[in-house]
Amino acid sequence: MNMIWAGIRLLLMIVLLGYAMVWIMRPTKTFKEIWLPNIRKKLNSSTYFGTQGTGFLVFSFPILFVAVVGCVYLHFRKRSKDRKLESNGKKNRLVTLKKPMLVKGPLGIVSGTELAFLIMFVALLIWSFSVYLLNGFATITPQSAAKKGLKEWQAKLASASLSLGLLGNICLALLFLPVARGSSLLPLFGLPSEASIKYHIWLGHTVLVFFTAHGLGYITLWAVKNQISAMLEWARDDVSNVAGELSLLSGLVMWATTYPGIRRKMFELFFYTHYLYILFMVFFIFHVGISFACLMLPGFYLFLVDRFLRFLQSRQRVRLVSARILPCDTVELNFSKNPRLSYNPTSILFINVPSISGLQWHPFTITSNSNLEPEKLSVVIKSDGSWTRKLHQMLSSPSSIDRLEVSVEGPYGPASTHFIRHDQLVMVSGGSGIAPFISIIRELIFASTTYKCKTPEVLLVCAFKKSSELTMLDLLLPISGSPSDISKLQLKIEAFVTREKGPTTDSSKTPRAIWFNPHATDAPISAILGPKSWLWLGAIISSSFIIFLIIIGLITGYYIYPIDQNTEGGFPLAFRSFLNMLVICICIAMTASAAVLWNKKQNARDVKQIQNVEGPTPAGSPQSWVYRADRELESVPHQSLFQAINVHYGERPDLKKILFECKGSSVGVLASGPKMMRHGIANICSSGLADNLHFESISFTW
Repeated sequence: MNMIWAGIRLLLMIVLLGYAMVWIMRPTKTFKEIWLPNIRKKLNSSTYFGTQGTGFLVFSFPILFVAVVGCVYLHFRKRSKDRKLESNGKKNRLVTLKKPMLVKGPLGIVSGTELAFLIMFVALLIWSFSVYLLNGFATITPQSAAKKGLKEWQAKLASASLSLGLLGNICLALLFLPVARGSSLLPLFGLPSEASIKYHIWLGHTVLVFFTAHGLGYITLWAVKNQISAMLEWARDDVSNVAGELSLLSGLVMWATTYPGIRRKMFELFFYTHYLYILFMVFFIFHVGISFACLMLPGFYLFLVDRFLRFLQSRQRVRLVSARILPCDTVELNFSKNPRLSYNPTSILFINVPSISGLQWHPFTITSNSNLEPEKLSVVIKSDGSWTRKLHQMLSSPSSIDRLEVSVEGPYGPASTHFIRHDQLVMVSGGSGIAPFISIIRELIFASTTYKCKTPEVLLVCAFKKSSELTMLDLLLPISGSPSDISKLQLKIEAFVTREKGPTTDSSKTPRAIWFNPHATDAPISAILGPKSWLWLGAIISSSFIIFLIIIGLITGYYIYPIDQNTEGGFPLAFRSFLNMLVICICIAMTASAAVLWNKKQNARDVKQIQNVEGPTPAGSPQSWVYRADRELESVPHQSLFQAINVHYGERPDLKKILFECKGSSVGVLASGPKMMRHGIANICSSGLADNLHFESISFTW
């Protein structure tokens, strides 16, 4: 079986290397004068695909092929690893590649692997720009420029501006890949969706820098020639200037709201303006035409599939069973879950509460464990922003609510986890950053009790502002857990309360539980494509694209091609692009809807078998009350945890001392919390003073 996995990986690697080689060769004369004409001679002469045939084969097919084969690979790999854990002795061969190389700077924490790929990508941009300029300027002479009504420097400005636009296309081809949360490409490279957002941010800035320079170059040229009216041209069978300007304008509005000052203080503005990506892409395709847009199509195609599946999942209201209100302005939401839904620790769930905002979706780390709690899914929400404060006020108000409408997207998480391979785990959290570590500790509890395997020693270093936040440590154990669950873990907790000199009690804030009466239409959280989601995703991608090729081929052969041949002006370029976009959307919607409806029937059968482990609300009882003795939340952790906890008041953790005292041969250092804290830990681990420290940052940044 390992030979099969190795063969599939080799095949995917060959396809990706070939795809990269095409981008490397694309600026050269060899590609333009030899490769491309030969390919076009065989494809573009066909009345079936027309001018976009080359783009489909060379630029669209390879990435979609990798995505589909990757789905099959991930399905069988997951199936072979289900209910199996890799031994502690098997070290992660990639941990050294994940070691931080850059900590301070605008890019944040950058690992060795990320830095290597970043250097190669920058080298590709430099190479492409140099070749484009060299080849473009080589054909520009005063005579050739005069034939176009230009001076030599004006012709060179036009050539340089075009080259900048072509560089932007390289970045745009990758822009949407990191934000396709359910795509198979990210887990193939071992990337969780939340950690990939930074690549989208880097690419987004780069795309708009190149496109802005591209647009300004042409506007400057038109202004110098007194041809500003060219900005209003929408050519019938060539590049549309108006569409390009509208696309750029949409991008600039999005770009303006991404800067930290605006994004943090006016998150709603940032969130809503990001929907302009629809106009950005639509007008971009109108600007360049569908044949050229095939270069950027694969990433956007996979994003559309993912986005439509998320849309379908978000239409269903989920069953919110209960909530725990902690004294530290923190809420734990407990949902009913389909037992067949499994997810890995540190997975993310996107939540929408229509009564607060119909459009806002916020990501939260799942704290429950799908093995320990097969019928329940929990998230912890700290009141840090306006949305979370409204939710906390709604749930903690004296007037109890009977039901809360909630929709979700996800879960999304890593395809596999490697923390069990270390000899020791040091998890450092700040405030609500403890949430992902709750899921990890629960996974280790499951591993130690079910498989009886040796788990790494665990040191949890958590910093809180107030002693009331110590109640978050109660969440380390599921309510259904027994004291013996954690006794097999080598767990030590160092808790630091930074703003208080000693323990304090506030009788006005008592832990509460709220039990809801879900509506009959509320469904348990289920995987939108069921347990075989990877196979279904591969089927959706492949079938939708094949149907698209069939339909657009028929339209081209029987409608577009005759007009091109028999009409002087040919078929309008914008209308051709519109037809392609329309058919793509219809094919994706049709195949994805069919797959979701098929799995929805299976999910409905599973729902009938789910038993409500929380139990019904007692008759005559209020919807909120203080926990009973067996579910009581105290200001200190459960007795089973008490001996593992050492609380420090009025001080901050000396992270350098703590980390350097770790003597294991392989120490996994996980950081979750404020940016400065994560950067400080990354700096310690990358200092070279301790080779056994392997750093990993856990964070989600919009």
